[in-house]
Amino acid sequence: MDVILAIYAGFVIFGSFAHLIRLDYWWIRIWDFPHLQLAIMGAIGLTAYVVAGYAGNWGGLWIPVGLAAGLGYQSWLIYPYTPLKPVQVPRFKRIKQEKDRVEANSIRILTANVYMYNTHMPEVKSLVNRYEPDIVMVLEANNAWKSALEPIEETYPYRILMPLENTYGMLFYSKLPIRKDELRFLIQDDIPSIYTQVQLPSGVWVNFYGVHPMPPSPTEHYRSTERDAELVLVGREARKKTGPVIVAGDLNDVAWSHTTRLFQRLSGLFDPRIGRGLYSTFHARYFFVRWPLDHIFVSHHFQLLALKKLPNCGSDHFPILATFMYAPDPARLDDRPEPEGDDLEEAREKVEKARED
Repeated sequence: MDVILAIYAGFVIFGSFAHLIRLDYWWIRIWDFPHLQLAIMGAIGLTAYVVAGYAGNWGGLWIPVGLAAGLGYQSWLIYPYTPLKPVQVPRFKRIKQEKDRVEANSIRILTANVYMYNTHMPEVKSLVNRYEPDIVMVLEANNAWKSALEPIEETYPYRILMPLENTYGMLFYSKLPIRKDELRFLIQDDIPSIYTQVQLPSGVWVNFYGVHPMPPSPTEHYRSTERDAELVLVGREARKKTGPVIVAGDLNDVAWSHTTRLFQRLSGLFDPRIGRGLYSTFHARYFFVRWPLDHIFVSHHFQLLALKKLPNCGSDHFPILATFMYAPDPARLDDRPEPEGDDLEEAREKVEKARED
């Protein structure tokens, strides 16, 4: 029992702090993901330590101290995604009083990583028909998905379609007019991203970025450098925009990781989940291994009307539906995340390293 508890505690303590090692290798970066699971495991370990009667065993004091430190640290990382934290994106509450304004200035976005080998195309079309989003972005789409979704093209006349057979295809559909549409390969020649401007019914143009960088994993890429560099490039560009900005997609990174927080500080964008919940979208089939990989970030110009995780459609990801109201508040400019410490130098080094290699 002593050995089992020591091994268990050692694993939890290592997993809790391994992500602080500033190396890009996948076997380090994967520890960015399971902080909720590690928090639960830490609480279980502490309970077992007390129940097993080891509370007076000073020789094993490192076990409760380490587990408590890990639990506290995981809780600190997760805390912003609980109702205990003030929201970053305020809710627009004057919907009934300003119905015409809402209709002219709102934008509803559905983003879904559908899993390329998934054959539940009718269920995805059903979600589109049910929720009638203004923008639909489908990730991991190949030609089979493009063909299956052709029926929605009548409703979505504005499109940027890049089906690929490498699990990184992107299909972008919009009811709203678009301009300056660009299909870009920022870092890797086979990993696309989207930039376009979408016009709200009121006439306001919104800068929209769709992203899906490659994750660090034993089956995808041995390091996170390319993913991090793509997010850095999008974040730096987004901050330079004077108009409203939305960045959406599967970032293949969790909300609380160093890279995603760096992206927020570089871009100055807000996360609507902060103060509301995790909205964990992956893995859809295993509730005990689930974390937030699919993101929608917005500039200070927006307030939230609705945010919802939709039912699974045969994928390993849950779709996300978000509705925002263009309601700029100049006072919120002061609340934007700002670069700190060596953020700018780190961002430059990530991009240079990715491009050199």
